[in-house]
Amino acid sequence: MDGEAIGTEDQRAAGLRRMKTFATGMLVVMAVIFLGAFALQDEYPWLQYVRAAAEGGMVGALADWFAVTALFKHPMGLKIPHTAIIPRKKDQIGLSLGQFVEENFLSESVVRSKLDTARIAEKAGAWLERPESADRVAAEGAALIRGMFTVLNDDAVQGVIESMVRKHVVDPPWGPPVGRMAERIFNEGHHHRLVDLLVDRAADWVDANYSVVTRVVAQRSPTWVPRLVDGVVGDRVYAEVSKFIRAVQDDPRHEVRIALDKYLKDLAGDLQHSPDTIAKAEEIKAQLLDDPRVRDLTARTWSTVKSALLEAVNDPDSELTTNFKAAVRDFGSRLSRDPELAGKVNRWISDGAAYAVRTYRSEIAGVISETVERWDAKETSRKIELQIGKDLQFIRINGTVVGALAGLTIFAVAHAIFG
Repeated sequence: MDGEAIGTEDQRAAGLRRMKTFATGMLVVMAVIFLGAFALQDEYPWLQYVRAAAEGGMVGALADWFAVTALFKHPMGLKIPHTAIIPRKKDQIGLSLGQFVEENFLSESVVRSKLDTARIAEKAGAWLERPESADRVAAEGAALIRGMFTVLNDDAVQGVIESMVRKHVVDPPWGPPVGRMAERIFNEGHHHRLVDLLVDRAADWVDANYSVVTRVVAQRSPTWVPRLVDGVVGDRVYAEVSKFIRAVQDDPRHEVRIALDKYLKDLAGDLQHSPDTIAKAEEIKAQLLDDPRVRDLTARTWSTVKSALLEAVNDPDSELTTNFKAAVRDFGSRLSRDPELAGKVNRWISDGAAYAVRTYRSEIAGVISETVERWDAKETSRKIELQIGKDLQFIRINGTVVGALAGLTIFAVAHAIFG
């Protein structure tokens, strides 16, 4: 590709001026040759051929100069019909260009065909599995998170979190959902391990607190009872308590366990169906999550999340950053080595692009026509001339050469036939 065609605007303008000067110079040369040959052709008959060639060259140069100039402006300022085509037809050109792009480039079949051969997933995987690529993704992600936290307003975010907590936690009644969950747990016996743990801890406490049990018995007995009797009673009470705890501990079908199961199942049912129990659950919820506590909870939640994330992304050696980099490299490795996964990703990309083209192709193409409509007519003509005007000057040059050859050929044939 011509370097000047993609250079700066000044470079393109300079190239266009050079080509215009050269093409106009050829016209001037043809005019000078014509005048000289015309003046001397009687003295030197062979100059008739030169005159005919120069005459044809001038005609070709002038005709093509008019054709090229008429694209961008009125030749010599004369408003000749069908000149200054681009300024006058700017909007139609933009519309036609948009339709051309829509029909030939924003076609679902074209997009799918191109993406099917691009193998984006495999290329992305090969790039992502390189350590320096994972570092770059992590750095860009950290910058995105920092920018997001800079833009976000803390009060607004806390308000959103608070509204979500109220909608999904505070406002709905707690009784029925808690009751349904508890009922399932109790029916499936998942609470038995917790009961075993509590009974075991109670047995351990009784074993380790003989003096506490006997002292409590002595404190509760009447003052007139002898201490010897208190000691005997305390020993008896301790033995019975220990025996009772051991019985509950060793017998999975002990009546205490059965009674506890029945109580828990009844409680689960009441939480779902008893208005009084549901109302009590709501009172407990109101005490736990009143307005000040909810606001404090959401504020502390957002502050904790924000501080933790910022601390993690600002430290390149943090656990979050290290795990993220490892995950990026692992995903890239899987993409590049797992044909099935790569195929799925490629299909997702192809389907997404096809949907976007199918749904928004007219809007995308409309950007071209709408942009061209907003351009100034003269400025549009100048921009287009800077892009293609240099190549169009070759039309003038070729017209000069072809005109000269045509003039020479016509004169030579006519002279040969008619003398």
